[in-house]
Amino acid sequence: MRGAVVHDPEHPIRGRVRLGHHHLLDQPGERFDPGGVLAPADHLAAVHVPGREVGQRTAAAVVVLDPHGPGLAWGQGGVAAAAGLDGGLLIRADHEVARAQAARLSRWSCPELARHAVATGICESISQATVRRWLSEDALKPWQYQSWIFISDPDFATKAGRVLDLYARVWEGKPLGANDFVISSDEKTSIQARCRCHPTLPPGRSRAMRVNHTYKRRGAVAYLAAYDVHRAKVFGRCEDTTGIAAFSALVEQVMTQEPYASAERVFWIVDNGSSHRGQAAIARLAAQFPNAIMVHTPVHASWLNQVEIFFSIVQRKVVSPNDFTDTNEVITRLADFETHYNRAARPFKWKFTATDLADLLTRLDNHKSEHATAAEPRAA
Repeated sequence: MRGAVVHDPEHPIRGRVRLGHHHLLDQPGERFDPGGVLAPADHLAAVHVPGREVGQRTAAAVVVLDPHGPGLAWGQGGVAAAAGLDGGLLIRADHEVARAQAARLSRWSCPELARHAVATGICESISQATVRRWLSEDALKPWQYQSWIFISDPDFATKAGRVLDLYARVWEGKPLGANDFVISSDEKTSIQARCRCHPTLPPGRSRAMRVNHTYKRRGAVAYLAAYDVHRAKVFGRCEDTTGIAAFSALVEQVMTQEPYASAERVFWIVDNGSSHRGQAAIARLAAQFPNAIMVHTPVHASWLNQVEIFFSIVQRKVVSPNDFTDTNEVITRLADFETHYNRAARPFKWKFTATDLADLLTRLDNHKSEHATAAEPRAA
């Protein structure tokens, strides 16, 4: 679809998108007023119509979120008379419009939206509570954002495929044997011991736990963990710092006990941190334990490493809110939690498969192609 307006029964329908409580119509070759801005329908995020039903000459606001632009692309359109509206706001998801008409805010608050609506003539008056209520009912959330990182590893598909195959108990196209094991390993660096200057108060009736903001640093430790993906067992240790020696000590801790000492193969999934980076780390592990095979995740893809899920659990259940007298208490708490976790843990329900990976890469390739086409200069 090239454009959209609010639905009116008298308007001919070329195509329809339903968002929120109202219909949006595609009107490919039409502009609604001399100075109006046409809103691409595929970027429409929310529609709210205050007052009566659309088509009964009510004011309407069509809000567009540009995923590639600086926040909300606010712009002021004229009267969309053909749609049966007294007045309206048509906003275009376009860099040029955003630069020309948007306020320089990376995030909008409800009071700011209310003031902007009045200042630009969208309505005579509106409260921040009304704005908050409308936004809670609609799809657009101007205070939320997500960060992301684009794939930079040229061998992403191959490396990620190996990891996902191991999670499915497959290696080089063949099922793993009963005496093969998969270990996911990494380091959680610099867990600080923050001793609060005043005692932490336990939660009480209608009162959350109270943790004093000021603290004294009493040192920090690194927590290294190896997670058996299919047995849901964790093997951890604390070191003063990370590095090759610390990681080698973790490997020895795991590989010298059963069932790994007598296993046919033990696959170690690791990221590209300096402790286990590159071919040198692969050779070092094989020399240390011939039945151990190191498998690297792609660059910037630690989310493929299941031990990161365990670390997130540790952060929530052990580290936060971080009130430790010294590093010895940190080490003790981590060891106690490890024992507690191993007593009842079950393997994570990993749902991202090789098929999902293929779909993701296809979408990214299509995204690249679309942007490459859009960036090509138009013929005169």
